[in-house]
Amino acid sequence: MSWQDTIAQTVTGLGFDLVDLERSAGGLLRVTIDLPWQAPPPGEPAGPEQFVTVEDCETVTRQLQYLLEVEGLDYRRLEVGSPGIDRPLRHEADYQRFQGQVIDLTLKEPIGATGGAVAANRKKFRGTLERAADGVMWQVVWSDEPPVKPGQRVSKKREPAPLQALTFALGDVQQARLAPLVNFKGRRAGS
Repeated sequence: MSWQDTIAQTVTGLGFDLVDLERSAGGLLRVTIDLPWQAPPPGEPAGPEQFVTVEDCETVTRQLQYLLEVEGLDYRRLEVGSPGIDRPLRHEADYQRFQGQVIDLTLKEPIGATGGAVAANRKKFRGTLERAADGVMWQVVWSDEPPVKPGQRVSKKREPAPLQALTFALGDVQQARLAPLVNFKGRRAGS
């Protein structure tokens, strides 16, 4: 069994999901964990979002330090942390979990569509993640309308830019992450 499999087995054995595993040339071993997620039953709302705590990271760190010593893996520093606000999406369950969220998507190959509103060599998109109409594929929906600047007046007669959608399969994705959007105005800012 490889050291990656050993770490993955240990992390899942402690009741966490292994999101990412990185080993750098400087001896840094970075392990990213998250709490397991299960889709809510159809027709029921999702429960409250739970997050990885410092105590969770400490538990995994202590167990991995012991494991890595026993396995004889050479490393200088071990970092265990949560995925953060720009969490990578890698598996089908990640896409299901974050459906409706804004994501940054990079495709392996340009979409290649000509004659449309999207450039034929475009590979990067930011938009809302949705399930495609066929129920198998995914799509990202966005508008190329520039955001309104604070204090700027917007005419009520102004036509909004049309929404665009790109349908993709998970095999077409080079990288997908949650878009790191932060609102510093508090909970009632949108009201």
